[in-house]
Amino acid sequence: MTGRTLEVAARPGAYATIGEALADAGDDALITVAAGTYREVFELAGRRVTLVAADGAAVVVDGGGADRPVFALRGGSFALRGIEVRAGDAGAISADDVELTVRQCVFAGGRGPALRIRGTAGFEVTGCAVAGGEQGIVVEGGSGTLADTTVEDVTGDGVIVAMGADPVIRNCAVTGCGLRGVYVYQYARPVVERCEIARTGREGIAVAHHGAPELSGCTVRDARGAGIAFAAGCGGRVSGCRVENTAEPGIVVAPGATTTVAAAADPAGPGGLGSQELDDLLAELDAMVGLPGVKAEVRALVDELQVNEWRRRAGLPVGPTGHHLVFAGAPGTGKTTVARIYGKLLKALGVLPRGQFREVSRRDLVGQYIGHTAEKTAVVVEESLGGVLFIDEAYMLSRSASAGGDFGQEAIDMLVKLMEDRRDDVAVIVAGYTAEMAEFMSANPGLASRFGKTIEFADYTPGELLGIVGRMVSAGDYELDPAAHPVLTDFFAGAAAEPNFGNARDARRLFEGMRKAQSQRLRRLGRIPDVRELRELLADDVVVAAAR
Repeated sequence: MTGRTLEVAARPGAYATIGEALADAGDDALITVAAGTYREVFELAGRRVTLVAADGAAVVVDGGGADRPVFALRGGSFALRGIEVRAGDAGAISADDVELTVRQCVFAGGRGPALRIRGTAGFEVTGCAVAGGEQGIVVEGGSGTLADTTVEDVTGDGVIVAMGADPVIRNCAVTGCGLRGVYVYQYARPVVERCEIARTGREGIAVAHHGAPELSGCTVRDARGAGIAFAAGCGGRVSGCRVENTAEPGIVVAPGATTTVAAAADPAGPGGLGSQELDDLLAELDAMVGLPGVKAEVRALVDELQVNEWRRRAGLPVGPTGHHLVFAGAPGTGKTTVARIYGKLLKALGVLPRGQFREVSRRDLVGQYIGHTAEKTAVVVEESLGGVLFIDEAYMLSRSASAGGDFGQEAIDMLVKLMEDRRDDVAVIVAGYTAEMAEFMSANPGLASRFGKTIEFADYTPGELLGIVGRMVSAGDYELDPAAHPVLTDFFAGAAAEPNFGNARDARRLFEGMRKAQSQRLRRLGRIPDVRELRELLADDVVVAAAR
């Protein structure tokens, strides 16, 4: 049975505080919270409730100077989504035997751990950020998932796993910890995959008291102590992990530990770190709507780089390869997203050490006087080393496309030099309309030769744009009335003929318009809608959004 939906907002008929709404909420209630700062703390026992920020609202729950957690939970089920929690003199969440789900939340400050999860109930913490405070996240007992979450600038340990807990920790970043980045002890057996631990005051990952983690595909760097350390009596396995700029030795296994450390194979080699990571990244690329030609081109690049590395390891000659690309096509065709994935692929292949992504435009490269531009451009390239430098609307740098005189040309000339000098250290991707990019290539005699390939991004078809909207609908926890499909298809078929059509950008704008139309429609009901109504987007909502 679906519980009630309650609204917290500064308007007549709504609850003024979250505490008032919780007092009236029964089991399985959904509480939506309007934008604002709520100075409250809560103790919930055996409750089943979901607390979410209303449609993109900036919601802050501030524990102030309270000497107890902002959310003290015991038993039951609790879900929190899209809310910032500022801890006082205790942590943000303390959950004992709670079925806990936390998504897209921010936790700041506090004494002790920002999140403490204890007991045997399952948990999911996804897409969150923890900053400041004494400790990041503590898991004691039980199973769950911690994914796509960052922990930074805590005075103690970033993530602690203890008391036999066996969570999966995946794609997380733990940086700037006064003690250890990840601390595993008391028979804990977590699986830690593809995480990055950096800038720790002691070990990057430390294992003690019979801990037995499975560590795979992780990177540990800039630790004052060892990168990864196992104490006597510990077990587990380390495979495909990188340790960079830490105390020596990078991986320490004390006598009496049964830990297995797989050789740190070259990421591009057979069975090396790159295998699973490459598969995951290529799957992410394949999951994008449309773009069959782009996907084929990127896969061909990956195949070439992988085989070149195999040849190099076999002692065979390898010709020079460049990582610089031209992405040509209209706005909203996925160029930026593919560039991000490309950088991660280069890192997984061992071609680039970091794979980070930096997007710039003309204003980031061009200065205000002769000589200033070359300096700015050099700094941008230097800061992008190890990853991808993505220059959107690059044609705006050429003399004929800008009003900046020779300053834009100065940026191009410096880029040509740096792309050659640092060709093994950075991947430069320039992007823009097809015709304009062809003109841009003639701006410097050596420019075209610096790029290994031009990849064309075709416009999305109306059917593909319908699929893109469908993903936005699902991601926002909405449901689209099937009767809206032909209305959407007709809209995209007509919009595609317009000269300034923005492809996925227009799909995003239409989706936002549909949400606004739904909000206006629901406000006219004269009552609080039920959950089905809150999720449903109708064909009429599409019609209203398309007419704007």
